Amino acid sequence: VQLQASGGGLVQAGGSLRLSCAASGPTAAKYGMGWFRQAPGKNREFVASTSWSGATTYYADSVRGRFTISRDNAKNTLYLQMNTLEPEDTAIYYCTQAKAYGLDLTQGASYPYWGQGTLVTVSS
Repeated sequence: VQLQASGGGLVQAGGSLRLSCAASGPTAAKYGMGWFRQAPGKNREFVASTSWSGATTYYADSVRGRFTISRDNAKNTLYLQMNTLEPEDTAIYYCTQAKAYGLDLTQGASYPYWGQGTLVTVSS
């Protein structure tokens, strides 16, 4: 599986961005998918994830109510709608895909497939 993230950029605090992640390969978008981020000088952290069907979603406390994860399995694409952005959201955002069911989709160890990342910069 190959994952290609896009949609990052520079935005002012309070603004919005929508990230996309296109998956390709024989098992593309067939399992849970998620978003993680890594800010400069910090460890990678979980942002949001969704089950294969999209019926179940998970969010980090820091983004719940501001970010929305969704997927279009017909297009093998994962999305992250980010609203009311804050400078603390500045990071490289990575999309991920699992390769089994029943995993903890909030843990990075559940994802063998990672995209190259897209940079989100929020100015104050």
